[in-house]
Amino acid sequence: MDITYQYTKRRCDFGRQPLFCEQGPDMCDSIATDVTEHKRYILRNPVHELIQNTSDFSEHYVNTRRAKYTQSGANHSEGGWPKDVNILDPEATQRYRRKVEKDDGYIHCVMALTNGMEHYVYQNNAIDMYQSYYKEMKEQPDVERIGMRTVNVYRDHDHRPVSSISWQAESSYHFAVSYVDFSDFYRTPRSTITAALWDVENANSPEAILHPHTTLFDLQYSPRDPNLLIGGFLSGQVGSWDKRIAGAPTHVSAPHVAHRDFVRNVRFINSKSGVEFFSSGPDGVCKWWDLRQLEEPTDEMIMDFVTSSFDSQSMVTASGVSCLEYEATIPTRFMVGCENGRVIGGNRKGKTPMEKLPFKIDAHLGPVWSLERNPGFLKNFLTVGDWTVRVWSEECRESAILWSPPLRYSYTAGNWSPTRLSLMLMCGIDGRISAWDLLRRQHEPVLTMQLPDPLLRQSFHDQGSIVTVGSRKGNIFLVELSLTLAQSEKNDKGMLTAIFERESKRERILEAKLREIKLKMRQAEEGSPKASATDIDPTLNDRDLAEATTDYFSQVKKELAAM
Repeated sequence: MDITYQYTKRRCDFGRQPLFCEQGPDMCDSIATDVTEHKRYILRNPVHELIQNTSDFSEHYVNTRRAKYTQSGANHSEGGWPKDVNILDPEATQRYRRKVEKDDGYIHCVMALTNGMEHYVYQNNAIDMYQSYYKEMKEQPDVERIGMRTVNVYRDHDHRPVSSISWQAESSYHFAVSYVDFSDFYRTPRSTITAALWDVENANSPEAILHPHTTLFDLQYSPRDPNLLIGGFLSGQVGSWDKRIAGAPTHVSAPHVAHRDFVRNVRFINSKSGVEFFSSGPDGVCKWWDLRQLEEPTDEMIMDFVTSSFDSQSMVTASGVSCLEYEATIPTRFMVGCENGRVIGGNRKGKTPMEKLPFKIDAHLGPVWSLERNPGFLKNFLTVGDWTVRVWSEECRESAILWSPPLRYSYTAGNWSPTRLSLMLMCGIDGRISAWDLLRRQHEPVLTMQLPDPLLRQSFHDQGSIVTVGSRKGNIFLVELSLTLAQSEKNDKGMLTAIFERESKRERILEAKLREIKLKMRQAEEGSPKASATDIDPTLNDRDLAEATTDYFSQVKKELAAM
C-alpha cells in the first residue's frame, strides 16, 4: 500500500516576486482626544495577545488492519505417529508398536529410564502426602513482631501547633483538630484561628473548616452524635458546631457567665440527653453546661481542696486545671490534673466541699499534662508530668505503684491503648513515640519511633491499631501499630491484674509503715514516756510484712523464670 502522496505545481502558478521598498509615514487624518473617554482609559502593561496569521494544516493517522494472534495449548496423550500410519485403524497402530518395540534403541531407552522411575515410585509409596507428621511435638508460639509505622501526614499550611485531637464516634475514620499558636494567643493572633475536620482517606485538604470567633483551644466530638462538636475558646466561653454546617459555631455561651481565663479542656458527660458537657481552665473552676441552654452553667465547682468542713473554698487558692479525665461508666465522678502537679478527684453527688473533692494526690513537680484511667482497670490511672510517667491506684494515694525513670526529654502526652490494656503510648518534645508495655518491660519502652517534629498531642482510635499524633509544626501523623501492640492475649488481663494487685499491696504496706514511723517520731518529739519494743525495730513481729515480703519475692522469681 502506497502511503506517500506527491504535490505538484507549475512554476507559472507561483506568482510574481514581491518587491519591497522603504517609504515614510503619511498622515491621513487627525482625531482629537476625548477627555471623558481618556479618563476611563486604563493602561495595561504587559499585554499578551495571541495572533494566528498562517494557514491551518491538519494531520491524521489511520491504523491499518491488525492481525489477531492467539496462543493455545495442546494435550498429547501419546506420541506422534508417522504420516503413513492411520491412527484410526487399531491394527495398523498395533503393527507399528510391535515394530518399534523390537528396535534396540527403544529397549536401551526404557532401561535407562527405569532406575529413575523406580526411585520416585518407591518414594511415593514411603511417604503419605495426606498424613499429618510431628504431632507429638509441642506447638511453638509465633514470633512476636513489634513495630509501628507512619501511614500518612496531614499538614497545616500555617504551621500552627496542635492543641487537641478528637476522633469521631461510631468507629469512623474522621477526626477534628484545633490549632493554637501558644506564643501569641494572648495578643491579636498573627495566624489564622480556624480548626479543621480531616478524613483519613484524604490528606490533601480537610473536609471541613470551622471558623470560631476567637482562638479555639479544645475541640471534641460527641460520643453519641457524630455530627456534634464542642469547643473551648480563649475568651472563656464554650460553643458547639454541627459538622454538616461547619463554618461559625451554632451555639456560644454568654460572656458574663464564662470562665475568667481561657478554656483549656471540654468533655462530654454521660447524660440522657447526650448534649451535656463540662469545661475547665487555669482559673480553677469546672463548669457544667447544657447545649439546649447556654445562657448559664447548670453547675460549677471550685478546684480548691479543703481538709475540714469548717474551711471554705476560694478562687484565690484554687488550683488551675491543666487536663481533665472523665469515664462514662462512672457518670458522677471525674478527675482533674492541676498546674501545680496535683491530681484532684471530684464527685458531683457531694453536698459539702469535702464530699465534692474527696481526695488529692501530689503526683508531679510541675503541671500534669495527661490524665487517663485504664479502660479495663478503672481504679488505676496514668499521669504524665515533669520528666516521668506514673501509674497510680485510688487505694494508694501517697505514692505511685509504677513509674518510669527520669527521662532526658519530657513527655507531653500519654494514653492507654483501648484494646491492649497493658500498653501505654507516649509522645515527647524530642519527636519520639514510645510504647510502654507493662507485661513485657517496666523499666524502658518496648519500642520507640522517631518523628521529625516535636510532638504535643495524641489520640487513639477506638480500634486501637491507629493513633494520630500532633506536632508543634501543625503536622498530624497517622501511626499504625502492629497486631502485637494492638491486640490482647487471653492471659494478659489476669497477668496485669496480678501486677497491679502486687504493686498496690506493696505500696499499702509501705504507707502503713511510713505512717507508723511518723507517729512514733511525733510521740518522741512530744516526750512520750513509754517506748515499746517495736520502737527499736518497727518491723519486729510484723506477720503481715513478713507474708507480703515472701509473696513479693516469690512473684518476682516466677516472672524472672518465665522471662
